Amino acid sequence: MLLDVRTYTCRPGMIRRHLALYEQLGKGPQTRHLGQPLAFLTTETGNVNQYMHIWMYENAADRERRRAAMWADPEWIAYTEESAKLGALHSQENRLMSPVSFFPLAAGASR
Repeated sequence: MLLDVRTYTCRPGMIRRHLALYEQLGKGPQTRHLGQPLAFLTTETGNVNQYMHIWMYENAADRERRRAAMWADPEWIAYTEESAKLGALHSQENRLMSPVSFFPLAAGASR
C-alpha cells in the first residue's frame, strides 16, 4: 500500500474559503477518481493555516493511473482554475509513504 500524504498551507485568513471551494467544486471529481481519503484534517494546534489529506493507493502505478484520470476530468480542471483565482494556497508538501508491517492500517481503512 502507498499513502500520499499531502499538506497544504493557506494564506492567513483564507483556509475556510479555500476548503469551502474544495467542498463545492473539488471534492466530487477528486473522490470520483481517487476514492475516499484515509483522512482529511485541519490543524487544531500549530499552524492553523494548514490542512492535510491522505490518499491510499495499491502502488505507484495505481496512483499514477488514478491521478491521470483525475487531471483529465474537466470538473477537476475547473476546480483548480477557481482555486488559482481565489489565491488561497501558499505552499504544498507531498510525501509518499508506506505503512510498517508491525502497525498495519485498520481494517476499515481502505478505498
